[in-house]
Amino acid sequence: MRILVTGAAGFIGSAYVRNLLGGAYPGWDDAEVTVLDALTYAGDVANLEPVLLHRRLTFVRGDIADPGLVSRLMPGHDLVVNFAAESHVDRSIAAADRFVRTNVAGVETLLRAALDAGVPTFVQVSTDEVYGSIDAGSWAEDSPLRPNSPYAASKAAGDLMALAHARTHGMDVRVTRCGNTYGPRQYPEKIIPLFVTNLLAGRPVPLYGDGGNAREWIHVDDHCRGVHQVVEKGVAGEVYHIGGGTELTNRELTAMLLRACGAGPDLVRHVADRPGHDRRYSLDDSKLRGLGYRPLVPFEEGLAETVAWYRTRHEGDT
Repeated sequence: MRILVTGAAGFIGSAYVRNLLGGAYPGWDDAEVTVLDALTYAGDVANLEPVLLHRRLTFVRGDIADPGLVSRLMPGHDLVVNFAAESHVDRSIAAADRFVRTNVAGVETLLRAALDAGVPTFVQVSTDEVYGSIDAGSWAEDSPLRPNSPYAASKAAGDLMALAHARTHGMDVRVTRCGNTYGPRQYPEKIIPLFVTNLLAGRPVPLYGDGGNAREWIHVDDHCRGVHQVVEKGVAGEVYHIGGGTELTNRELTAMLLRACGAGPDLVRHVADRPGHDRRYSLDDSKLRGLGYRPLVPFEEGLAETVAWYRTRHEGDT
């Protein structure tokens, strides 16, 4: 089995590769992994350090939107798992062109190359943000897509392109959508790593609006476990939600981070809400749970582990 994992020098993709090569997924001990990553600001080969010299790993630096590179690299692989994405909402509001290039054109480039090379299975890793905002209840996999940010719109477009290849060309394409993911090694622009690194350094943290925006949280290892469940048991042309089971408002999360970092509320700065800020996300993940998926990392335990990881690096820098 040869697997092409894109974006695997990033936060979630690197965790998937580390787990795969580290034996976390029984029956995959002979899998050969090709990592394709452009090493943009959020990608770092250090995220792969524990497995970088593994005999079954090949690292290729490159852009998924580069047709020549992708078409040369694709033949001989049995599976593509696409983690590559521009993913920060604030950056997409400031400049959306890079998001369209990677999250739409890049996905199409991968799909076309996989189709031409006869790759059996393609897994597109996506986000709950494609649905927009939900006041109550949870989204099902067939809920309408109503993205509100350029980032979410680009991910929705990539998902639709992937599913169109399944319907038009008969490709075995599967899409996963997950909530907010946290854990060690995340680039410090998302709320948990940003707040933790700021608080450990005694710097203030920016809380958008009234802090009432609600998100569902999942540890990176559980997210990757869900993706792999879809790899093993998913059905062509289907979408699967990966749930974490812990819903918190940003205000509640901030209070937990203050306690974990030993910081006081005086470091919280309420700032103007960002444009188009979704109020609440929630996924119904019963479809994937029917295939045997369960999140295994309790949020309090995972958060403590994450804070400890950043604390060790902060102390090493001081």
